[in-house]
Amino acid sequence: MTKRLFALTLALTLSCPIAAAAQQGPVVQSLEGLNNVTTTNIMATAETLDEGLFSFRPTEEVRSMGQILAHIAGAQYTFCSTAAGESSPNSENFEETATTKAQIVAALAGGFEYCTGVYGGMSDAQGGEMVSFFGNPMAKSAVLAFNSAHNYEHYGNLVTYMRINGVVPPSSR
Repeated sequence: MTKRLFALTLALTLSCPIAAAAQQGPVVQSLEGLNNVTTTNIMATAETLDEGLFSFRPTEEVRSMGQILAHIAGAQYTFCSTAAGESSPNSENFEETATTKAQIVAALAGGFEYCTGVYGGMSDAQGGEMVSFFGNPMAKSAVLAFNSAHNYEHYGNLVTYMRINGVVPPSSR
């Protein structure tokens, strides 16, 4: 009995630092909170727009609303797989393959779900590890911050498109 208790105590003691290292700290929690805001606004945009607005573009030189949303969906995999230090699990170019509202909403949901898993599995220490991001060294947490900035950049495009069409953006409701 004493040997069992010792073995159990030793196993629990040795596993505590591992469990603690896998827990999010304030940096990753804050980045995830920012990501959640962008995710909420972008998903609400995609879900509430009429199907016809997905093809709207103010000029021929820019992406349509649907193309912007599809671009955001694909970018989730690029940014978050880089931050995770793994190959992207997505091989689709959603701007070419996701052309209907249902397909784009599904692509966004999948991309955001993937990123949620990356945030959930990252500690602040892991967020400080360096990765190559478009050929430049960058901390994993900075890649995640860049993802939110990228989301906001394109959400800004979408806000303008919505306002042109008399739609109140989700962040203004």
